[in-house]
Amino acid sequence: MSHYKPYPAYKDSGVEWLGRVPEHWGIRTVKTLARLDGGAGFPDDEQGQSDNPIPFFKVAELANGLRYTANTVTEETATRLGAKIFPSSTLVFAKVGAALLLNRRCLLEMPACLDNNMMALLPGTYESQWMFWAFSTLDMGLIANPGAVPSINQEQVGNIRLAVPTIAEQKTIARSLKRETARIDALIEKKTRFIELLREKRQALITHAVTKGLDPNVKMKDSGVEWLGAVPEHWKLTPLKRLVSSIGQGWSPECESRPPDENEWGVVKVGCVNGGIFRPDESKALPAEMEPRPELGLKKGDVLVSRANTRELVGSCAVVPDDYPQLLLCDKLYRIGCGADVTPEFLAALIAVYGRRAVEIEATGASSSMVNIAQSVILDLVVAAPGKQEQDEIIDRISTATARIDSLGSKTERSIELLKERRSALITAAVTGQIDLRETA
Repeated sequence: MSHYKPYPAYKDSGVEWLGRVPEHWGIRTVKTLARLDGGAGFPDDEQGQSDNPIPFFKVAELANGLRYTANTVTEETATRLGAKIFPSSTLVFAKVGAALLLNRRCLLEMPACLDNNMMALLPGTYESQWMFWAFSTLDMGLIANPGAVPSINQEQVGNIRLAVPTIAEQKTIARSLKRETARIDALIEKKTRFIELLREKRQALITHAVTKGLDPNVKMKDSGVEWLGAVPEHWKLTPLKRLVSSIGQGWSPECESRPPDENEWGVVKVGCVNGGIFRPDESKALPAEMEPRPELGLKKGDVLVSRANTRELVGSCAVVPDDYPQLLLCDKLYRIGCGADVTPEFLAALIAVYGRRAVEIEATGASSSMVNIAQSVILDLVVAAPGKQEQDEIIDRISTATARIDSLGSKTERSIELLKERRSALITAAVTGQIDLRETA
């Protein structure tokens, strides 16, 4: 932000978090700028009606910017429920629970009712878009009432002090931030899409290597599996169960929410295999009063498969690279031992590719948020496998190629983090007067 200039003169705001502000800006409490109000209770039997004229937003819909909802009411229903109809440009945010700590802010784009988990700042003596940006810099968690369920009240929010420029400057700041954040957001979107394409390329590379081999000129044969098509002629078609020596799962103790310390017992969770990489730091500590089960400790070469997870992640597979005798297997993971004809790394790749197809068809569950895949589904997978020497060659090629892709993905993810930091810093600098945007509009 070095190309932005500061204001010519500053003064002490008297507010610790604001520090020095432009000399001609005022210091105002939120309650002197506009009226705060809360949402209303929304009975379950009134919900689910989508053909009425007035949206009735629930707190979870802050995530979509309060742009759409399946819940609507009539003016008569709103009056009966005691639900105020807030006008367009009302600033809305959560006032209780975990949603409060997410610090989401939205401006209503249409008149609407709000549930009683939200608070609203009605349009007043300020530019609404400017106030949106000013509130975006506030961490409500810092003023929330302590307790099991965090909360804030109207008095707390009303007493927040802001540095307030003239209405003309508010409009200038709002226009400039809208333009500059849109540029940053567009770049973030492009980079995010690039990461998605990298992941698709990574998976396609692994799938091709594991199902077709490395030699484009090798003689092929029909696999008899519709989605698989032809495979190298010298590869062996076999049920996966003939390649493994064992399969089992662990236990389900109540664990701490933290990773285990060096000398503690831990339990390996499903997050430890997401992404196809073994992540021991995702394990959770076993409570000291609970008797461990050493027979469930992990050994080098164990192939771990997520058996219960979201539909996107069930079937995720990773190889344990070393002995971890104090990390114990949980019941949502299968541990598979390799037979004599397959290496752990190639077996994991086979399961990741063939198992993905099986999950699409065979995984069961009440919802996509948690599905299961049975041992028999994995063991009955018909796979095509080369000899161990060729398995090693394939894994070496995959490792080299995916390392390049992963490195590029990590650099792109870091650049996204820097863009988000720049975006946040720009907003803070603009609404606290650290930079002068009057010549940028």
